[in-house]
Amino acid sequence: MMANAEIRQRENEKSLLLSFSNALASIRNKEQLAKEFSDELRKFGVIGNYSLRLLSADQKYHQMYLYDARDAFTEHPGFNHILTMQCDVNDGITNLVLDSQEPLSFNIQELNERKTVPPYVKWWREIGLIELTGLRVRLGEVNIGILWLSIPQDYDKSANALLLKSISSQIAIALSNIHSNEKVVAQLEVIEKYKQQLEEEKVYLREEIQTTHNYDEIIGNSKEMKKTFQMVSQVEATDSTVLILGETGTGKELIARAIHNNSPRRDRLMIKVNCATLPANLIESELFGHEKGSFTGATERRVGKFELADKGTLFLDEIGELPLELQVKLLRALQEKEIERIGGRGTIKVDVRIIAATNRDLEKEMAEGRFRSDLYYRINIFPISLPPLRSRPEDIPSLASHFLQRFSKKLGKPIDAIGSNAMRELTQYSWPGNIRELEHLIERSILLTNGTMIKEIQLPVMRDKNKPLTSETVTCLKTIDENERDHILSVLKYCRGRIGGEGGAAERLGVPKSTLNSKIKRLGIRREHLY
Repeated sequence: MMANAEIRQRENEKSLLLSFSNALASIRNKEQLAKEFSDELRKFGVIGNYSLRLLSADQKYHQMYLYDARDAFTEHPGFNHILTMQCDVNDGITNLVLDSQEPLSFNIQELNERKTVPPYVKWWREIGLIELTGLRVRLGEVNIGILWLSIPQDYDKSANALLLKSISSQIAIALSNIHSNEKVVAQLEVIEKYKQQLEEEKVYLREEIQTTHNYDEIIGNSKEMKKTFQMVSQVEATDSTVLILGETGTGKELIARAIHNNSPRRDRLMIKVNCATLPANLIESELFGHEKGSFTGATERRVGKFELADKGTLFLDEIGELPLELQVKLLRALQEKEIERIGGRGTIKVDVRIIAATNRDLEKEMAEGRFRSDLYYRINIFPISLPPLRSRPEDIPSLASHFLQRFSKKLGKPIDAIGSNAMRELTQYSWPGNIRELEHLIERSILLTNGTMIKEIQLPVMRDKNKPLTSETVTCLKTIDENERDHILSVLKYCRGRIGGEGGAAERLGVPKSTLNSKIKRLGIRREHLY
């Protein structure tokens, strides 16, 4: 009868172990394992509470890793301290269990009477434990932790050592599965991060293609431009920060691209940020990015321009427009070579070359307290001053011919020459808008020309600043918004009210369709105004 009872007990244990193994096989996270392991242990009928203390990678320390969050001891005031505490492996208890092939049982009161008592053993007494049985947990031939089980004193642990060791083996396999799953998840997160970054780069490049001009080269053979080219050749192969100075429309972005395209970073992106066009409350997010939920409207994580430009170049156009509070954060990013997303919990290392540009006098801005001196000296490592168009009139014929060829092809008009009188007017004009003004003037002239040669240039009438305003003159003056409204209306009429697409008003004006729609709404332009 005793033999039959023992056989039935062993068969029941085998059944329980099989159920135990099946329950743990599909578990892929720590929280689920903690609950399922506790539920399966209780099916054996003799095992109460448990805890698993995991060894550190160097096998020198151990720390609580797994427990049932439903157990009463988690409510003890000292639990959180014990949970985070690392203890030495050679504490006179842990090392004994790790060296033993069989389960070892310890009387908690006797352990606390020793001369040296580990903190976790003192805590065991505080929560009312009387005896615990420890089993080493191994993966192959390597110890990875200790499983502590609360088992009644009258339970024959020697006779059931095989059962207890089988439980220890099952938890080892479950831990291995969890660690493997965590590695896979971590790898997937890295892949997702790079995938998202590639998507950001793809969107950015698409926007760049839509909004930037495709110049074949920088045009200019004047003495001033040769000096500029020489300075570019001296700095392009380095990682030095460059500050490009010049009036609006002088081609600062083209010089920045020339530096990047001839640098060791040419195979990476040059990311452009126009500090003048972004609202002050969005510049920080644009530069450094933000985490989902970090502020109202942050519905998803955004990678900032610094991260996009990692290993590449960041072009900060119109840096003189940057608000003072953002100048401090930009300076820190440049000095520390690290950024922090809005709402982020850690810093991100970045390797970025900075090229900045401005049409402002930064020294004057410094003196008047609108630009930080420490940021100025940080970006003013290699300044390049671009000459205005009026100081190099010998380059105007080449530039005008370049724009003529480009826009005549774009607009589908066979115009291939500029008359001598028209060219003389171009070279004698002062060009306050520099190359950009010349570009737009050539496009307008092509639109107004019916033959194959531009014979007349409608240059803007520049009022003599020393001539006093008359009542007649005053009545003809318009605000900036009125001038912009008239210009947009004229282009819309020419395009027959078409805003987007090829040949639309947005393309003619050189702005995105969304920007033009905003301007139309702001300026009160309605469809009836076009007829």
